Amino acid sequence: MNQSELERQLRTELQGSSNWRERVQGGARQTPQPAPSWPTLNPLALYGLAGDTVKTIDLYTEADPVAVLVTFLIFFGSVIGRKAHVKVEFTHHYLNLFASLVGDSSKGRKGVSRSTAHYIFSRVDSDWANDRNTSGLSSGEGLIHAVRDQTIQSQPIKKDGRVIEYQDVITDQGVSDKRLNVTEEELSQALKMMAREGNILSATIRQAWDSGDLHPLTKNNPIRATGAHISLLGHITKDELLRHLDETEKANGFANRFIWFLVKRSKVIPNPTGTPQENLNPIIERLKAAVFFAQGQGEIKRDSEAEAVWAEVYPKLSEGKPGMVGAVIARAEAQVVRLACIYALLDLSPVVKVCHLKAALALWDYAEASAILIFGDNMGDPVADRIITALKQRGGLSETEIYNLFDRHNSKAVGRALDLLFQAGRIEPETLGDTGGRPKVVWKLCEESELSEKRGLSSLSSLNSQPIEGKA
Repeated sequence: MNQSELERQLRTELQGSSNWRERVQGGARQTPQPAPSWPTLNPLALYGLAGDTVKTIDLYTEADPVAVLVTFLIFFGSVIGRKAHVKVEFTHHYLNLFASLVGDSSKGRKGVSRSTAHYIFSRVDSDWANDRNTSGLSSGEGLIHAVRDQTIQSQPIKKDGRVIEYQDVITDQGVSDKRLNVTEEELSQALKMMAREGNILSATIRQAWDSGDLHPLTKNNPIRATGAHISLLGHITKDELLRHLDETEKANGFANRFIWFLVKRSKVIPNPTGTPQENLNPIIERLKAAVFFAQGQGEIKRDSEAEAVWAEVYPKLSEGKPGMVGAVIARAEAQVVRLACIYALLDLSPVVKVCHLKAALALWDYAEASAILIFGDNMGDPVADRIITALKQRGGLSETEIYNLFDRHNSKAVGRALDLLFQAGRIEPETLGDTGGRPKVVWKLCEESELSEKRGLSSLSSLNSQPIEGKA
């Protein structure tokens, strides 16, 4: 088969699996947008006690205010335990959060953001601080063991060598306090463990976010936990995250149970001595009151004004988005609901008000912008991502050259990938007519569009006040 015949065959195959030509003629491709800059934090995210804590600590730490805020909210959601919740149909959403701070290794000061927050909470609940904080995720069984139920086994009673009856015997007292806060300063290590065959850590973490009822999916392992209240705070660099978060974790919903936040060092303090105790004491007293209040609450609802705002923003929160960004923010509604309830409880409010919902939306806005910068260059489709990489390296590729990237296999997958990239506004076809024969189509990256997935991602906090530049 000569080259012209090969090109004709490949063109026919690609036309059968992709409708990009019709999309070009119909003008369906979305307009590219410039790549976003580093996200800014809307000041309404610094509402109430959480915001006052961040402002109090900020003068004395190199940590990013966003990192301090997120850590504080996660700790609060953990320490209050499994009682306060919001109902979505018949599902109870408790207020345990999963989040990850994404930044440069030691220069991001991710670990520093935990220091003062942990001290404050230790003054409120020393049992939680000393006994219900851990790290070192390696297996699902290990995580379940940390919040395991009591184990009772039926054992025989013998007389003269014969079994005359059975009795129930407690073989493991289990864990009575089901709260557990896991801080993984090397989240990449946990991601590596998940990739090992037979490791159930990913499935267990997903169970922990969903219901708190944990159990291995095997008959031979009796360990289980019911009503576990697990929160998870991860630290990782962008490079490690993109390298170790494999296709399975993107697809199975592990990634979207986390909220991802870009962070960096806020300032340079050569000799940090920490926030003065006299500045922390009022925060600690207010936090004690908030924890006591929250631990007495059950179902939390929105008031009528907050319900109206929720009805306005819900369609944007719940609509699907393309590419990897869409995959990692797919639980936007549930994450915002949990955040809003935490802001309400910190405010000693039994209902979510507009101010609490706007605070949650403002923080989610930052998370969404972070996701664009972290994941926006990836489509979440290995064929599409490989095509993008090749186009960056070589500038433009014909259909035949793209097909050859995959050794002339997977014509349908290549066609779907081209259509996906075209619809997302990532690539566009250019027809070269002066070739002495049939016009040649060359695919190129769209100009000013390295992160086109931003299309359609709404700035939900635009109904709030103007954002502030967050970092010095």
